[in-house]
Amino acid sequence: MTTTASRAATVETLDHGLSRRPGQWIDGWDPENRDQWDAAGRPIARRNLAWSVFAEFLGFAVWALWSIVVPRLNGAGFALTVDQMFWLVSTPSLVGATLRIPYTFAVPRFGGRNWTIVSALLLLIPTAALAWAVHHPELPFGVLVAIAALAGFGGGNFASSMANISFFFPAREKGAALGLNAAGGNIGTAAVQFAVPIVVVVGGGLALDRAGLMFVPLIVLAAFGAWKYMDNLSHAKADPRAYAVALKHPHTWLISFIYIGTFGSFIGYSGSFPTLLANLFPEVTLSLAFLGALVGSVTRPLGGSLSDRLGGALVTIVSFAAMALGAYGAILGLRQQSFLLFFISFLWLFVFTGIGNGSIYRMIPAVFAGTAGPEPDALLHAGRAAAGCIGIAGAIGAFGGFLIPRGFAMSTTATGGIEAALWVLIGAYLFMGVLTWALYLRPGARLAALKV
Repeated sequence: MTTTASRAATVETLDHGLSRRPGQWIDGWDPENRDQWDAAGRPIARRNLAWSVFAEFLGFAVWALWSIVVPRLNGAGFALTVDQMFWLVSTPSLVGATLRIPYTFAVPRFGGRNWTIVSALLLLIPTAALAWAVHHPELPFGVLVAIAALAGFGGGNFASSMANISFFFPAREKGAALGLNAAGGNIGTAAVQFAVPIVVVVGGGLALDRAGLMFVPLIVLAAFGAWKYMDNLSHAKADPRAYAVALKHPHTWLISFIYIGTFGSFIGYSGSFPTLLANLFPEVTLSLAFLGALVGSVTRPLGGSLSDRLGGALVTIVSFAAMALGAYGAILGLRQQSFLLFFISFLWLFVFTGIGNGSIYRMIPAVFAGTAGPEPDALLHAGRAAAGCIGIAGAIGAFGGFLIPRGFAMSTTATGGIEAALWVLIGAYLFMGVLTWALYLRPGARLAALKV
């Protein structure tokens, strides 16, 4: 039986009220305590952030893996229709979006370090399954979809990573830390679309199994790094009340709907773009496809920065208008059979999905603070609701990654092309822009004066 003395001997006392227990559990963490933060907290938080970004980067890469593999499957002996291709690129987004809420609660339940290890190792399942599946073109299509669905594990990583890092940083530095964490993850989509076309043809031939196998050592490294260098925080507790409060707030559902237009478009276009290029412009190398996800990732922080100066609602409205213009440019590119116009229009679309992602995340706390009542604890209540809204909107927005590819598939089946789907997207962007204006910027609107 363990004695009190022996238990105490296993506790490592750190500086400024911090202590570490076995299992890398840290007690006494208070990032708002400036003395603790400056003396001991900052290097610990930054170390955890670095490994969190790496693990999330791999999560996004695995989530997007099928987007760049699918256009090459028919060259490996498969006989997929366009509709089947879009099913394969959209299913991981559907699963990943669904996993985001439970992944968020996993961090306070199991510990950020522990869950990063588990969530990283789970990525071995979809990568190994893909490496096996590409050698079996005789597989029933339903089995292939189920294997593609496993890549959704990577989509859940974003939610748990963001939840974990939010506990480490003080409010004054949380925005920058979360922005870096999100951008680092999003770039994983661009990285996989850049690297896979190179790796699978090295040495000649088409070795699609390498698309999955190339991630195995990186996943093991991420899990080892999390085990060795990350920490669990004992004060990181789940707050189901945040979600309960947010679910009752009408702005949660309005913002979640709008977020489908920005983040959902980013995920949907990222998954679809390689397949679109392969089907519409087969003479063009797929190695260009990564540029879309890249520009969409790096412009996300710009959206937040512009929103700090101009207001998130205004930047969001401009983003939707620009996205409608980009979709129209893509239509013109199709009509003129101009790859250059189509490609530039899609890059334009990606740029403003990134800017819109950043602006909406900036809007959320401002909207809930602006709708708070005069009661003494109203701001605390609003902050809790905003935190819940961020989780809910992130999950709902990700469903756009399923809807957009399926829209392209249905349009192709019904009309022979994607122009009809692009017209629907133009209408959706204009509607979302008008809705944002009516709620948050229209003269006389309750929140207009606050520049949310």
